[in-house]
Amino acid sequence: MTTTGFEHFWSQGDLITRSVAALLLLMSISAWVVILWKGWLLRRVHVDLQRAVPAFWAAPSLDDGRAQLAAFDRESVLRPLVDAALTTPPDGTLEARGHVDSQLTRRLRDALHRVLAQLQFGQVLLASIGSTAPFIGLFGTVWGIYHALLSISAAGAITIERVSGPVGESLVMTAAGLAVAIPAVLAYNVFGKRVAASEAELEGFAHDLREMIVKDDTPTLPAVAAPRGGAAGLGNGPVPGRSA
Repeated sequence: MTTTGFEHFWSQGDLITRSVAALLLLMSISAWVVILWKGWLLRRVHVDLQRAVPAFWAAPSLDDGRAQLAAFDRESVLRPLVDAALTTPPDGTLEARGHVDSQLTRRLRDALHRVLAQLQFGQVLLASIGSTAPFIGLFGTVWGIYHALLSISAAGAITIERVSGPVGESLVMTAAGLAVAIPAVLAYNVFGKRVAASEAELEGFAHDLREMIVKDDTPTLPAVAAPRGGAAGLGNGPVPGRSA
């Protein structure tokens, strides 16, 4: 009686077959850990943005607005932008020699990039697993079939029963590769859309924050009234060449 199943496949497999199976298992565990963690993280970020941004703009001052962010911004995606906007570069550095507007833009851009890197963490892993797992499973299938045919040919008796069992067991590796890749690809696409939505909201917040700070720092020049009897900006003294 021919024994089939995963236990038989594992016991009859060589080092390469077992390594492929272990690699697929490790990739599946890693993908699901990232999927569960990023799903929880991006949901919290979405809720925080919906609550924290209105609370910030409803505050009477920047300090009060930052205090509101400390209460609502649990994943710290908005506070780094406010901190970057309020940071003053040290004197005597190249950073301090630039225009104030340019310094503010650069600080907000750098802070936004760090926040987006935090939100995009794990995306590369999901993309890598989704793109390579089917081929790893296919390799395991091909190697398993090759290994099974060598064993059957060494036995000297080739029958459909002796071929179908090992080949069917080897095909499980392809199915395992697809089972690992499909959730990773779906999660990558869903998370990419959510990260893009959060990125748009963060860019809008950074833009509005910059415009507010630039407007507050722009001095308002008092209007100078033109003197009577003369052109604007000239004094009221006698005109040269004309007697008093």
